[in-house]
Amino acid sequence: MSLNFQNDKEAVDSLSSAYRNLKAEISKVIVGQDEVVKNVLISLFSNGHSLLVGVPGLAKTLLVSTISEVLDLDFKRIQFTPDLMPSDITGSEILDESRNFKFNKGPLFSNIVLADEINRTPPKTQAALLEAMQERSVTVSGVKHNLSKPFFVLATQNPIEQEGTYPLPEAQLDRFMFNIPLDYPTYEEELQVVKETTTEKNTSLSSVLNGEQILAYQQLIRKIPIADNVLEYAVSMATKTRPNTERATDQVNNYISWGAGPRASQYLVLGAKTHAAINGKYSPDIEDVQAIAKYVLRHRIVRNYKAEAEGITEDKVIAGLM
Repeated sequence: MSLNFQNDKEAVDSLSSAYRNLKAEISKVIVGQDEVVKNVLISLFSNGHSLLVGVPGLAKTLLVSTISEVLDLDFKRIQFTPDLMPSDITGSEILDESRNFKFNKGPLFSNIVLADEINRTPPKTQAALLEAMQERSVTVSGVKHNLSKPFFVLATQNPIEQEGTYPLPEAQLDRFMFNIPLDYPTYEEELQVVKETTTEKNTSLSSVLNGEQILAYQQLIRKIPIADNVLEYAVSMATKTRPNTERATDQVNNYISWGAGPRASQYLVLGAKTHAAINGKYSPDIEDVQAIAKYVLRHRIVRNYKAEAEGITEDKVIAGLM
């Protein structure tokens, strides 16, 4: 089913309707986590990748597989371990029966890739994944292989265990559009989860969108107009996070050692456009920028020792900018 619209206004209405249908379908399996689902879908429609940060057992894998099912997309899960090699995820050349080399595709050749516990694998393998995220291709033996479209990576991190892990450097964290925290469900939500998962209930999901439609919506997001004052607000918010510059606030100068780069400004604008579109608006306003700001900025600013000592979190600094 392709998308044929008379104008962009009609297309935005269609995206807003599709988003509501997606949320309704996903909620058949995922209880609560509305904010997480919303931001994962925003990053997907913005053609960005997301980092999910949460303790084990919060249904991160189930969330991603459910989203891939309602989107009619191919899904692969990669469990990142200390012994994982780059060729294990990108693929490698093997000898076939005719003794000719042929490329055997790895799990990266999928539409949605869940990189489970990305900080448990060495930097060499992390770099292979992050290169594929940026270039949408992998190079093996000098030959470039394009990845499937759409291509979307959801990486997870466990914030508790840090021993034996390889934290992603700031330059690699910058490749992720959003940093999305997952929290424990409420008591009522957990009751519902346990009730539904300890019986023989089997939920069937319907496909809402296909890959071709998602690509069309990703193109639509870039065509959405944005007012100059909203654009300036988004860029100003990113530049204010850079300490010892003319726009930096006192709080940033006191508590931040490194601020967000230009990619943050780009994602603030794209995220605001998508946030507006899924809510039926034809152009984003300042509230749309504020709605997604903490997810774009929290992994792009680095606190100093004073901030850690005084318990000043990244979210507190971002709230101060708004």
